[in-house]
Amino acid sequence: MTEERDWTEFKGKLKAKTEIDLDLYKAPQMQRRIMNLAKRNGFNTYSGYFDKVVQDHDEFAAFIEYLTINVSEFFRTPDKFAKLETDVIPDLLKRSSKLNIWSAGCSIGAEPYSLAMIMKTLTPTTRHRILATDLDIEILGKAKKGEYTDNELKAMDPERKRKYFTQNGDKYLVSQEIKDCIEFKRHNLLKDNFESGFDLILCRNVVIYFTEEAKDQLYANFFKALKPGGILFVGATEAILNFRKLGYTSFQPFFYQKPLT
Repeated sequence: MTEERDWTEFKGKLKAKTEIDLDLYKAPQMQRRIMNLAKRNGFNTYSGYFDKVVQDHDEFAAFIEYLTINVSEFFRTPDKFAKLETDVIPDLLKRSSKLNIWSAGCSIGAEPYSLAMIMKTLTPTTRHRILATDLDIEILGKAKKGEYTDNELKAMDPERKRKYFTQNGDKYLVSQEIKDCIEFKRHNLLKDNFESGFDLILCRNVVIYFTEEAKDQLYANFFKALKPGGILFVGATEAILNFRKLGYTSFQPFFYQKPLT
């Protein structure tokens, strides 16, 4: 079997099993990433490796986690989260006392829980909506559990760590107060319909392997999902160079706003 045919067969099997469409991802990077994993496990073909891992639930879950790049930590890039807390969210609160927020591609839950802590600081008595979605159902289970390592909390203010976490051995458990702020849901950013009416959308460190066409479509869909004046917050290496073409204005670096009119 040629490598091209092997890759095509693998993509078909993966899409049928998981709804992940690798045609929307940059092929060379994804091929290299998956083949490296296959070879580490003793396989020289994509489809051969897939046929093996699909037989074991835990192995397959680990494979999907690897494929969807579930790496996260609380308050990732603290300087950007500081801007979110001191500038972006206070500006949004001037127009709406209750915010509708979406953490898209939430991975292990560190991002939406970080958001919940910020909202507790800024508006202690207000219940905002924080929707947290991810493609990977297994990783959503981990997010709902709310159990983290010390390394995943390394960027957190010690006072917040003390207030919102309980240590259990070498792990830290997020408080029920913060858990109750989050609505977790499975969602495929490249396939499923989007809700609308969001004041703030975070999509950070998610699109690294997306094609440029897939990114543009995603950012266009986010634009439709935002309220006028709403903000899209992207990762520190994911500046949207054509944001004006997509309809956004620049609120601050890595924060893009849907115009009020």
